[in-house]
Amino acid sequence: MTDKLTVSVLGTGIMGAAMARNLARAGHTVRAWNRTRAKAEPLAADGAQVADTPAEAVRDADVVLTMLYDGAAALDVLREAEPALRPGTAWVQSTTAGLEATAELAGFARAHGLLFYDAPVLGTRQPAEAGQLTVLAAGPTAGREKVTPVFDAVGARTVWTGEDGATASATRLKLVANSWVIAATNATGELLALSKALDVDPGDFFALIADGPLDMGYLHAKAALVLEDRLTPAQFAVATAAKDARLIVEAGRRHGVRLDVAAASAERLERAAAQGHADEDMAAAYFASFDEKPS
Repeated sequence: MTDKLTVSVLGTGIMGAAMARNLARAGHTVRAWNRTRAKAEPLAADGAQVADTPAEAVRDADVVLTMLYDGAAALDVLREAEPALRPGTAWVQSTTAGLEATAELAGFARAHGLLFYDAPVLGTRQPAEAGQLTVLAAGPTAGREKVTPVFDAVGARTVWTGEDGATASATRLKLVANSWVIAATNATGELLALSKALDVDPGDFFALIADGPLDMGYLHAKAALVLEDRLTPAQFAVATAAKDARLIVEAGRRHGVRLDVAAASAERLERAAAQGHADEDMAAAYFASFDEKPS
């Protein structure tokens, strides 16, 4: 198995930048590209080569990793990289793209002879920076020797969901997981808003459920971001969560399931974004409960 690889990282936002750093720390040659080059420039200090174009980034790469906003962005960037793509290159597609877009991306990969891995990740800024993500992966067994070192560098655990990335089995599991995360985050914001409206100390509620079946660490973590005004830098941004919520609603609709909580969550997140919280942590959906910023 080849231990050291040349990896192209396309998209260096919160997650992509952290993944690129961990790949470089693991000894891989990393070429990083971002539409706004200034976001990729800091990676040079970590040993990454910053490319001017997607084609420059992917030239002679063993693995191409995409961590972009959505499926349309991933497809646009791969089309820009198309002249330099080599048949047999592994494409680790980690953008949360939704079901329809993942199928389209897999079709592009098939047409260009790429080994396609549907590989979204679970985790936010902190675990990404620590290399502790959970990688959900689907893709061919032949070729996994290329992507396994990549997954090992960015994550603490890889969960294989199938051998055909085109079925989007990894993305399906990611959407299910995100449906819970988004619902729990919005529920946390609403309980804080209701506590404020009813003049209830949130600490009294936390004490009420302490160590019982209703208690959970995620509730405390997200509530603390609001109560302690630590919404930036975002662990997972409001705008990205809103996009994911819409993908969840659409996936349900296409399979005959009405997801009212996910739809309401998308509306709350979009309202918070419109209020100016788009780049803050998704816990800032709390502010969607108020017409004006709470004092």
